[in-house]
Amino acid sequence: MEAGKTRKRLKANKALREIITQFYADSHRAKAEGRPVGWIPPMNGLIELFYAMDIAPVFPENWAPVCAAIGTNKKNFEYTAKRGFSGDLCGYFRNNVGYALEGINEENQPLDGLPEPDFLISFGAGCIPTMKTFQVLCDHFDVPVLRADLPQVAMEDIKEHHIQYAVAQMKRLIRFLEEITGKKFDIDRLRQAVAYTDEACRLWDELMSKRSTIPAPFSAAELGIMFVMVTRHGTEIAVNFLKGVLQEVNEKIARGEGVIPNEKLRLFWDNIPLWYNMKLFNYFEKWDAVVVAETYSAAWSLRMDPNKPLESIAYKTLVSYPLVSCVSLHKRLELIVKAIRAYKIDGAILHSNRSCKPISMGQMDIQKVLAEELSVPSVMFDGDHMDGEKFSMAQFQTRIDAFMEMLLAKKDY
Repeated sequence: MEAGKTRKRLKANKALREIITQFYADSHRAKAEGRPVGWIPPMNGLIELFYAMDIAPVFPENWAPVCAAIGTNKKNFEYTAKRGFSGDLCGYFRNNVGYALEGINEENQPLDGLPEPDFLISFGAGCIPTMKTFQVLCDHFDVPVLRADLPQVAMEDIKEHHIQYAVAQMKRLIRFLEEITGKKFDIDRLRQAVAYTDEACRLWDELMSKRSTIPAPFSAAELGIMFVMVTRHGTEIAVNFLKGVLQEVNEKIARGEGVIPNEKLRLFWDNIPLWYNMKLFNYFEKWDAVVVAETYSAAWSLRMDPNKPLESIAYKTLVSYPLVSCVSLHKRLELIVKAIRAYKIDGAILHSNRSCKPISMGQMDIQKVLAEELSVPSVMFDGDHMDGEKFSMAQFQTRIDAFMEMLLAKKDY
């Protein structure tokens, strides 16, 4: 099987393509109209604040999977290597730094690329590659920067004083944005943005729960719909899109229509997908198997309180990173065990990801718990979510084929 795009089945993907195109067009339009464009790290409450103040957000980390999908990541890796950075660093870092330092001014870029930032928000939180990416960006671009140090606290250990400290940083950010843009912050608009996010997360959780249906109405091959959870939190765009997806999925369930005609095996995927080879999720279908749940999709949903907008975006900023990069093994096992039971999983695929060691650590423990407590077999393969040179399709197929045969035999197929 060659690398490439997934075979998608949801009609909603047509609307998704328009949303993706519009998202990148919005930032270029803002730049053309003289409105400041800001680059921000992913997975935090900054996005609601930006949308509440009519500021176009740009996420370099979100751009990395786009580059991997279209193949420009390889050129960006070359740029980063030329600057002396190691090839063993995170693929997101290598792509984004290479792109920002040398690739951003190239002509005829897909989606017109990213507009250069007019300011940067560098919050000292999250995974180390994200922090280091923004350190490099802040040194490279001669633009205003707001830096803030936020505590790395496991989500179950976040206390009120952590939230209040984060609120204070959000107030600093608001003053900074008012000065940069000349716009006045409106707390009611932030309440609305938080309400949109909360509703999007409610819809997302309901949508993901539908995959527990047998047969599963959609698989991990459709994970592109997660785009709105990354880039359109705080907007009605995400809410309306997810309503449409949920309606389509409910109709498929009512018809008894699954991803494949004869679903035999239900699989769980741990870690980030291979963005350059999402077609990998279709490979399991030859065994009448469907990936019905994964760890990564759950990381982008967090309910918020519109009545406490500042506290909500502060908490989101604190909790989003630990959910991925410093979640305790105990908490991670708890979430995985819950998913294995809820989605009636027959086997688990564990991606040992060279580009994201924090969420690859503990996978041996996960395998042990799955086998001893749930009697669920699992298989691990080596890969990288950004760099195809660090993934062997032949090795993957050999390992997966043997695993699938064992699962089918276990279920007496």
